[in-house]
Amino acid sequence: MTLKVENLTYYYTNPDDYLFKDVTETFEKGTMYAILGQSGSGKTTFLSLLAGLDTAKSGTMTYDDRIIKSSNLTNYRKKTVSTVFQAYNLLTYMSAYDNVKTAIKISSVKFPDEKVAIEEALAKVGLTQDLIYKSVSKLSGGQQQRVAIARALVLNHDIIIADEPTGNLDENTTTQIVELFQKIAHDDNKIVIIVTHETDVAKASDLVYTLKHRKFQRTS
Repeated sequence: MTLKVENLTYYYTNPDDYLFKDVTETFEKGTMYAILGQSGSGKTTFLSLLAGLDTAKSGTMTYDDRIIKSSNLTNYRKKTVSTVFQAYNLLTYMSAYDNVKTAIKISSVKFPDEKVAIEEALAKVGLTQDLIYKSVSKLSGGQQQRVAIARALVLNHDIIIADEPTGNLDENTTTQIVELFQKIAHDDNKIVIIVTHETDVAKASDLVYTLKHRKFQRTS
């Protein structure tokens, strides 16, 4: 199964003042991708299209040979793609466990044993039992990012989209989070696409695209 974009074009109001135009790329399972670009280059907008949070002005996006239209974006987000945000987007008054549980409820995913599924997802990202029932507000930035990743993982979606997931983290924690994304791509056979401005994060990816001068260039 692959995620494909063909002739994808995006602009705000003026077609001649586009962020990017006629982008055609393929993203495959078992691979970790990085999209590099300066602030304002359009890389986060491109990611929002892949995540089903926005729609292109022209072009098509398909997954498993099915066209993803504006009319089925909700279904696409519920069943195919999970997004990890730089700001974590957690409910800070809840525990790590309850944040993941809430994501399950919203997505209507069913498990034979939901409690086991949640605890396994949190353990997979390195959170111990003494942390998963703590209020998220009492966790470090790195720990909160792990909760956000667990929230994405528990749904078992094929595509994991991450927007600057290490932007607020120190060097050591960044390394750990990048290694976690590598495992998700390679061991769990997921499509992992990370938008970043950090070259070290990009170097750890299997393939790197750079958005520069309104064009996508494959740089590795």
